[in-house]
Amino acid sequence: MADGMAKDGVAELMEAARRALPGGTFGNFAAEVIIAEGRGAHVWDISGREYIDYLLGSGPMFVGHAHPAVTEAVLAQVPKGTTFFANNPHGIRLAQAIVDAVPCAEQVRFVSSGSEADLYAMRLARAFRGRPKIVKFEGGYHGMSDWGLMSLAPKHLANFPQAVPDSPGIPEAVRAEMLIAPFNDAEAAVRLIEARAEEIGGVILEPFQRLIPPVPGFLEAVREVTARLGIPLIFDEVVTGFRFAYGGAQAYYGVTPDICTLGKIVGGGFPLAVVAGRADIMRHFDRAAVGEAGFLTQIGTLSGNPVASAAGLATLELLRAPGVYDAVFAMGRRLMEGMAALIAEAGIPAQTVGEPVLFDVVYTSGEVRDYRATLRQDTAMQKHVNGVLRASGILKGDSKFYISTAHAAADIDRTLEAFRAALASLPGSRGAG
Repeated sequence: MADGMAKDGVAELMEAARRALPGGTFGNFAAEVIIAEGRGAHVWDISGREYIDYLLGSGPMFVGHAHPAVTEAVLAQVPKGTTFFANNPHGIRLAQAIVDAVPCAEQVRFVSSGSEADLYAMRLARAFRGRPKIVKFEGGYHGMSDWGLMSLAPKHLANFPQAVPDSPGIPEAVRAEMLIAPFNDAEAAVRLIEARAEEIGGVILEPFQRLIPPVPGFLEAVREVTARLGIPLIFDEVVTGFRFAYGGAQAYYGVTPDICTLGKIVGGGFPLAVVAGRADIMRHFDRAAVGEAGFLTQIGTLSGNPVASAAGLATLELLRAPGVYDAVFAMGRRLMEGMAALIAEAGIPAQTVGEPVLFDVVYTSGEVRDYRATLRQDTAMQKHVNGVLRASGILKGDSKFYISTAHAAADIDRTLEAFRAALASLPGSRGAG
């Protein structure tokens, strides 16, 4: 594994990052963390320090880093060419595998990132419906487009359905085209969609929003009203696709949208994402089917490239093996329940929120069922615990534990030990035993 660099080499690299990168980062993660190598559920930084990895590249490494089967598929393709801007066998087979797996997917269009996929999905819904506005749910993440960055994490709360931009540089006109609803409030969502139906091109949501599962009946109510009014329903499954089940969150929760977006896992750790949906909607990507007036232009230099497609195919083949999802859910449940028990021991106002394959600790009491509930969190406590975990060799994002098929019982045991120590270091803790 990684032996690490000499101290002067580490300092030189970090200084180069400070000079060449705004904030010294790629914009994704803390500048002081520079990862050199990953194997399975572990990574090593440039100093050679080992971590149990719950960041997983922000989710795509669901089968672990450098899985031999994925690596073999990629290395077999690279000498044959890396991209062609044309159909290729791996891409076609990956499209078919997605159609076979995902309930709403009758056809597929490839892009290179989740942000692209969400942008095109919203545009596709507007093209099909012939209406301009999109309904999204406060706190939902749908990529980095102008439309996606409405009411993702608003610092100033507005009355629904007013949108709040999360970034400078977004034209005011975009704000007017987004309608915002509260997640997990079926009554409010149905009321908004019914009242504004003639303006709405589509409704987009994460079926599992960031960390928050849908309450019983919520997804079903949104599905019913959109189906009744003929409004395309988009599930953003960039995170949940092939993670919650082989058919994604729509299979896991039993609610089928009209369009979905996929990313992360489906590319096997390479840049690849997907817009998928009903054939009568997807036909807007086909000029011959809809004519010039209905045609939705979509071009991407690396879309469906054979390297990412080969990695995705190899990953999906691994996930089709019997018992894979049972095992990864069991591993995640062991960590999630172990943390909940330690929180109770320590007497800390905190709770685990999410599903066993994707969750975190939210440092607040009371039910967490929407974005506004997360604002009650003690962020200083969260930051302290995350810092202690990292110092103990546990790597995670600010607000997520991603579980992989590569995590083992020893990883969970070591993580729980580190979490116990982190809780014990908090003011007011009973010492977690």
